[in-house]
Amino acid sequence: MAANMIAAYYSKGCDSHEVFSDLKISKDPSFEENINKYNVLFIDCAGMYNNKPDDYTLVKMITESVVKEFRQNFQNIIFSDNCTLAQAILSVYSELGEKFIIILDEYDILIRERDEKELKLFFKLLNGLFKDNALLSSIALAYLTGIMPIIREKTQSKLNNFKEYTMLDAEDMAPFMGFTVDEVKALADKNNMDFEEIKRWYDGYNLNGVELYSPISIIRAIEKKRCDDYWTQTSSYDALKDFILMNIEGLKEDVIKMIAGESVLVNPRKFRNTVWNMESKDEVLTCLIHMGYLGFRYISSDRKECFIPNYEINKEWVISIEDSPKYKRVMKYINSSRELLNATWNKEEEIVAEIVEKTHMEVTSNLSYNNEASFQSAIRLAYFYADSYYTIVNELPAGKGYADIAFIPYVKDVPAMIIELKKDKTPNSAIDQIKRKEYPEALKEFKDNLLIVGISYDSKTKKHTCIIERA
Repeated sequence: MAANMIAAYYSKGCDSHEVFSDLKISKDPSFEENINKYNVLFIDCAGMYNNKPDDYTLVKMITESVVKEFRQNFQNIIFSDNCTLAQAILSVYSELGEKFIIILDEYDILIRERDEKELKLFFKLLNGLFKDNALLSSIALAYLTGIMPIIREKTQSKLNNFKEYTMLDAEDMAPFMGFTVDEVKALADKNNMDFEEIKRWYDGYNLNGVELYSPISIIRAIEKKRCDDYWTQTSSYDALKDFILMNIEGLKEDVIKMIAGESVLVNPRKFRNTVWNMESKDEVLTCLIHMGYLGFRYISSDRKECFIPNYEINKEWVISIEDSPKYKRVMKYINSSRELLNATWNKEEEIVAEIVEKTHMEVTSNLSYNNEASFQSAIRLAYFYADSYYTIVNELPAGKGYADIAFIPYVKDVPAMIIELKKDKTPNSAIDQIKRKEYPEALKEFKDNLLIVGISYDSKTKKHTCIIERA
């Protein structure tokens, strides 16, 4: 989308004044100076790669296609039979003094397709275009789009004259990396759609402090007048599945935590910007951040977190693990979460305690079993199905403290819920704390339909007990 707009703005091959006349760019002093003033070389790398003959490389496909077009458009210039792309551009510049704008859309197709052999040739092409001093004066602008950043190990920083804007750090380009809140609100109002429902489905990306939404999902939802899972229409969940089923230490535990709604630590510095030969969970998680399957949160230079950003993407994660033997028992408890939710609503305390106990045992290791955060993650996973009815908040500021887990309804006729967790104490002590610290005050709009739930366990016997009351 952005690449097409840049091409339309700069290209001498069209008059696009009408397209941009009502936009902010038309008020910029440089508008008339730049609009429709350049030769634009727009290369759809993915399209060419997917449609090239079997005996062609991507570099050969690009070079022959561009040189052929040059011969048609610059008939007074002679291009040799073995003319390279760089030579063709330089010939035009030398003869006519006309600069080029080069746009490579989906430049990372070879990275995503794991075609290492062709990738070497392709980066040789890029280095020839963008690192050759003789050619630099002929290029007014180079714009590359893709999911993945430039590979470190293959290029050895040869393409260091590009400024990268990524899902880890978009700098001042952040508002243009997706739809902003104001833009989504305006679309929702214009099309009589519930913004809060859209937010629940598609919110969660935050780049440099800017809250963003995936344009494709928003556009599809607006077109169809309903929120649904549109991610699979543009990306197969197989890509996600390949990564999260890798046999890498600690990855499964982090996947379970994130599906349960938690954030996990990530070190993006370990990622080499490739999708092959990944050896650590940090590499896998960072790759998934770039692919949009995870959100990213910068806490400090020493602490970064990632998480599943929204309801739509969470569904993709569950689909990716549901048939895997590796996650068979986890899926069992995800599937039983509907039963747990109904049991909670019906105040069936023994059933609630039993399901929570089994989930707690399955999704935590012996070392982390008695960890408060692990217990909380187990509860979130056990109540996975509750996402269909609630916004779930950990450590909700409430009354005179923080409620462990609050379930805030976004659909009618279901009770709000506050769950307090205890280790080596009685569930009554959890209920007493909810009342004593006045947690229900945070959900007072639901005071006529509010459940308070105390769940405790014995760290030695691992026996869980539960009490459920109406507030």
